[in-house]
Amino acid sequence: MDSSVDIQGRHLKLSNLEKVMYPAAGFTKKDVIDYYVRIAPAIIPHLAGRALTRKRYPDGVDGEPFFEKNAPMHRPDWVKTAPIWSGHNRRTIHYVLTDDLATLVWLANLAALELHPSLALAKDVTCPTEMVFDLDPGPPANIVECCQVGLWLREIFEHFGLRSFPKTSGSKGLQIYVPLNTPTTYDATKLFAHALAQLLEHEHPELVLSEMSKQARTGKVFVDWSQNDEHKTTIAVYSLRARERPTVSTPVSWDEVERALKKKDAGLLVFEAAQVVARFEKMGDLFEPVLELKQRLPDLKKTGSEPAAVAEAMETTKVPTHAAKKAARMGHPPRTRSKRR
Repeated sequence: MDSSVDIQGRHLKLSNLEKVMYPAAGFTKKDVIDYYVRIAPAIIPHLAGRALTRKRYPDGVDGEPFFEKNAPMHRPDWVKTAPIWSGHNRRTIHYVLTDDLATLVWLANLAALELHPSLALAKDVTCPTEMVFDLDPGPPANIVECCQVGLWLREIFEHFGLRSFPKTSGSKGLQIYVPLNTPTTYDATKLFAHALAQLLEHEHPELVLSEMSKQARTGKVFVDWSQNDEHKTTIAVYSLRARERPTVSTPVSWDEVERALKKKDAGLLVFEAAQVVARFEKMGDLFEPVLELKQRLPDLKKTGSEPAAVAEAMETTKVPTHAAKKAARMGHPPRTRSKRR
């Protein structure tokens, strides 16, 4: 079944709407397009102005996917692109800019189920507007263990007066974003992220890994700091994932993270397309501050060990943590972090 639509004055032909993209859920291409139309007010601000890598599934999630960076030659003339030089490929890549609803629907019609934007705006690809930590559990660990690691990360951020925002990956793990929206570099964000990951591994070696090691991953959470790189992308907030069912990378509150950890219930942080639309209609965009909040990373002293520099900076920072604020409200003295050696 095909159809033609006009969106904001732009004509689109939609094809194979009855094709089942998620067989286990009976979720069709029409359902995919409908989801992206309904979630457009939330997702487009997080995609606009950013080079977008798409992961396309022309035969559904059980078929063979492929990544696509260059805009297709047959694209409509109203689809905006950004030419970005790729040193690795030694050529200019023309990335799609998903700045409007028509472009989003066009991508959905191409079975671009997963949307992976850059951490930087296309107008300045060397300046990330956010720092991200991808918490990836090694079985039998799951998102519950990621919640614990995420809360430890939040405490460190708050020592520096930084706010952070969690979202599910839509797959197995949790992702923590620190909005910056101030001048910085990938060298700075990667250095800081790597130092925090190493510090967490030092303090919690029973649960945290800061380097990828398949042999050591069993039951642990890999804190992937390496996503803070000009040449890498992370799944977009509100993007569908190509899982058995149409799960979504969903922004959540820290209260929800704490609740899932307390109840040890991974199912509390699994959301499918219809649920995410309902959450957005009720709660708004929990990730909206990531777009505008201006924050600066601290300067790490070159002490010969970046994790030591983070630890030293934390010892001298006077910003009260979430735990301290919560304890104060309850009339209890806050727990202090043990002094690092």
